[in-house]
Amino acid sequence: MKSAHLTGRRNYFEDFTAGLVIRHARGKTVGETENVLLTHLVMNSADAHFNEDKMRRTPFGRRLSYGGVNLSLVFGLAAQDTAEQAVVELGMEQIRFRAPVFHGDTLYAYTEVLAVRDADRPDCGEVHFRHYGVNQFGQLVCEGERRALLKRRAHWGDR
Repeated sequence: MKSAHLTGRRNYFEDFTAGLVIRHARGKTVGETENVLLTHLVMNSADAHFNEDKMRRTPFGRRLSYGGVNLSLVFGLAAQDTAEQAVVELGMEQIRFRAPVFHGDTLYAYTEVLAVRDADRPDCGEVHFRHYGVNQFGQLVCEGERRALLKRRAHWGDR
């Protein structure tokens, strides 16, 4: 597996090869504010995210960060390297939540390039990514696959 640490918007289709693993530059500590705000926005009212008293009596011992928030943060952390040249998002699949995330945990994102292929458009190519997030202990917390059409440098360049 080839490893890289990409940074920024100049990552075109040609910069990705199958087997490439990217460690993204930033991490993000999950705060109560974004968890509560985003969980309310999507109308998820589960006690696990809002009822500290009830959650104290569970094996978790405290409230959980909503999986949709965690996955969004991981995909967002990966976006600087994998989405700045996206023309079309083709899909997300194989979403998995592997471990609980709590307020105060810090998430780090990684991306593995599963496949690259030509697209029907001459100005783009398709890249199949696996994005995954780990907490501050290196424990896998969530993962998902994403396919996107990315600009080809030869057609788009740095305009």
